[in-house]
Amino acid sequence: MRLLLVEDNRELADWLSKTLRQASYVVDVVHDGEDVEHALAAGDHALIILDLALPRMGGMEVLKRLRARGNPVPVIVLTANASLDGRVKGLNEGADDYLAKPFQIEELEARIRVQLRRANDRTAPVIACGDLVFDTNTRLFSLSGATLSLTPREHAVLEQLVVKAGRTVSKAALSAAIYDFETDADPSAIEIYVHRLRKKLEGSRVQIATLRGLGYLLRHDDPAP
Repeated sequence: MRLLLVEDNRELADWLSKTLRQASYVVDVVHDGEDVEHALAAGDHALIILDLALPRMGGMEVLKRLRARGNPVPVIVLTANASLDGRVKGLNEGADDYLAKPFQIEELEARIRVQLRRANDRTAPVIACGDLVFDTNTRLFSLSGATLSLTPREHAVLEQLVVKAGRTVSKAALSAAIYDFETDADPSAIEIYVHRLRKKLEGSRVQIATLRGLGYLLRHDDPAP
């Protein structure tokens, strides 16, 4: 999943982005409110982590404009001032969750997982497609009970496909979801990652089908009676 982190404290932003990337998230970082719209236009973000005390445009104004445009992306607000009035105002403006600074990274990651499950209409932390299982808590894939070894890009592609299992995902959507701002997006490389994933899924009941001109579809075969 691709996340957008909006945080003006560069030391905190650097630490937080590195930690989330280690958890197999793709993370873009901007440091002021006015850059948020450009960031959202440049990528397909599944969730925003938003500081409120931002230069040029405050986080509350960012949130207000985001919701005024009808953008439903989940937003977790990070703030050093988590007063009751502030939380109520933020929630009324469209925030999905609040977390006060300082915070434990484990709690932030748990809140991210909850919001991503809600955004995808899921309540259980485990997503299964045939004998392929993705545990959103551990961020690990397993195939027939064995942990599946994946590179970060393979993980990002397979996560997009399993979250939308049974639905077509375009090559452009996969590209937008797995490349951050610091990487030159190469849509043709998606074919390479899909090829590698198919090799790793060989012998299982899970297949990545190519729908020519449309994209890719993760599906599974029913077990033989």
